[in-house]
Amino acid sequence: MFSFGNHLIGLREGLEASLVVCILIAYLVKTGRRDALVPVWAGIGVAVALALGFGCALTFGSQELTFQAQEALGGSLSIIAVGLVTWMVFWMRRTARHLKAELHGKLDSALRMGTAALVATAFLAVGREGLETALFVWASVRASGDGSHGPLIGVVLGLLTAVVLGWLFYKGAVRIDLAKFFTWTGAMLVVVAAGVLAYGVHDLQEAEFVGGLRDKAFDISGTIPPDSWYGTLLKGVFNFQPDPTVVQVVVWLLYLVPTLVFFFAPARTAAEPPAGAEAAVPPR
Repeated sequence: MFSFGNHLIGLREGLEASLVVCILIAYLVKTGRRDALVPVWAGIGVAVALALGFGCALTFGSQELTFQAQEALGGSLSIIAVGLVTWMVFWMRRTARHLKAELHGKLDSALRMGTAALVATAFLAVGREGLETALFVWASVRASGDGSHGPLIGVVLGLLTAVVLGWLFYKGAVRIDLAKFFTWTGAMLVVVAAGVLAYGVHDLQEAEFVGGLRDKAFDISGTIPPDSWYGTLLKGVFNFQPDPTVVQVVVWLLYLVPTLVFFFAPARTAAEPPAGAEAAVPPR
């Protein structure tokens, strides 16, 4: 079944990368440096290839491991993925309004240094997003996977939506308040990440790295069967599990509640641009 949670991941992560690409390309076009487009696209291409290769390595490399090793690896990488995406969510909330100026400064420096610097700038700008996306998508698909292609389809549709939105931003056809967009999608992503974290803890329990596998916090499988349409929907949106362990519930709460409290806490930075700041990509 289509997974909204994975669609959100693809949309949110893909839109960040799309915005970075649009800002780089639009700046070069506006400043008359179309000659620099080729090395920039080359850097973007290498970054995308690296992210895809990383995702394939995670997917196929783990298949050769024993069950216990797979669970240990999956649990560990899920926790790392949640840490990275949490950092990214807070970072983007804080810097969304300044992203264009930051990228323009890096691009100006690269233009003065030459072709290799342009390739490296584009690669680093997109590559970080790509690796984070690959890891978190892998962990989330693994957490919400039920043997179907639904979770992966959700991710792909989210990425395609992000590409279309990025193109519309570049053309100047769409203008949105990016600060608000990243705030609310970031909050939803924190909820998804909490589910991934709980699933990762369950993997570590399966690998016998963490105890308490048989200590269930509750079991409502009879009320919400995992194979029912509403059970599948809850799992697809929230990574819901009808029979979590006590450790999973405790970890889920300890992550979700403080993270959302800090995320929605008023920013303390004094020099903020006006609240109505819109999309960071100028129209052509």
